[in-house]
Amino acid sequence: MQDATCWIADASSLRTKDQPGRESMDFETIRKTMVTVIVLVSMAGCGYHFEGMGLKAPEGLRTIAITVLKNRTSDSGIETVFTSDLTYEFTRSKILRVVGIDTADAVLGGRISSLTVNTISRTSSYESDERRVTITLDLSLERADGTTLWSDGALSDKEAFKVVPSDKLETERNRREAIEAISERLAEKIHNRIFQGF
Repeated sequence: MQDATCWIADASSLRTKDQPGRESMDFETIRKTMVTVIVLVSMAGCGYHFEGMGLKAPEGLRTIAITVLKNRTSDSGIETVFTSDLTYEFTRSKILRVVGIDTADAVLGGRISSLTVNTISRTSSYESDERRVTITLDLSLERADGTTLWSDGALSDKEAFKVVPSDKLETERNRREAIEAISERLAEKIHNRIFQGF
């Protein structure tokens, strides 16, 4: 991960392109980035932690950097959504302080390795009525010296969404919402799996 760059929500990463459903996704990314900043400020003096859940940081780690995930799928922009949700989850828990890559004790990064969509039900006229999107991530957590602390190449989740044969834009919005739901669940799962092992 030496060539990885630290996740920073800037204007270029949030710029909306002429793709159906991107507007809602980019708005959600901006919202979560703002919430992350608010959480950092509000939690600074309240001692908020997750020790009661049995989650703790690896010995010697106090800070973490989260790099922009590489996107190996044809869905442009989903790497922004997944990286934003990961950043939000780690910031919220306060087990490790999220910092830039140059000062981090450990770096979390990887890639979105696959995204598939399958029909799971059809109408009486054999048109798709409901589809399911499945996404798989390949991530690792490494110390600054390159030592791997945790890795999982098969982090996967799925979500069904409604197909509207008469409205392609609505179908695409439903698909994007399914992707966002997967991203939120996987961010929480990744966070907990990393810290449950120590």
